[in-house]
Amino acid sequence: MEPNHNYLSVVYNEGSCPFTEYPDKLANYLISRYSIKPNHKLLEVGCGRGDFLRGFIRSGIDCHGVDQSDIAKKICPEADIRLADLEEKIPYEDNFFDVIYSKSVIEHFYYPDHLFTEIHRVLKPGGLVISLTPDWEYNYKSFYDDYTHRVPFTVTSLRDIMLITSFENIEVERFRQLPFLWKMPWLNLLSVLTAWITPSCLKKNSKFIRFSQEVMLLSSGTKPKP
Repeated sequence: MEPNHNYLSVVYNEGSCPFTEYPDKLANYLISRYSIKPNHKLLEVGCGRGDFLRGFIRSGIDCHGVDQSDIAKKICPEADIRLADLEEKIPYEDNFFDVIYSKSVIEHFYYPDHLFTEIHRVLKPGGLVISLTPDWEYNYKSFYDDYTHRVPFTVTSLRDIMLITSFENIEVERFRQLPFLWKMPWLNLLSVLTAWITPSCLKKNSKFIRFSQEVMLLSSGTKPKP
């Protein structure tokens, strides 16, 4: 993923992509689902402008971030934000983190297996990796609207890359970014029907429509203990 310091200011500028409550809601959901504790050290790989990192910070987690830009320092001054070319190395020592999180990051790499290997290296034995990435099956029409996207993932390929890079207890599932579905999954059918009957051209005007159509893959796994 070659450095491009204008990427965040163009793709995630506050005018077209304002800050919302969603990152806090997702952080709280993941903390509850995966039993992340306040004393855990969490690293967000590709923390971008810091929306999601701030969500974890607000829940009391010891947070660190790494990206090709340090713009996240603006809203996460209390976090340790480090600059890095993640195609090369995550700038932390071995066995350092309890949890490593990324969202919409792994698809930007030519060699995502190298990134997973680095994640494995800096994760403590027994530590947890959580990743969200677009599901190619549902997003193939829009995946390359982002010119920095390199490698699309399916349920199978995401599971396989985690197995190959020595993670265990791997789970991969389809995930819609609609908070009410996390508590009431039986309403998924409503989201599916909305995605099916609504033209994609309307998704920019409604987050409900957008998040009904843009299905993510949510994966988790642990680093084996000795």
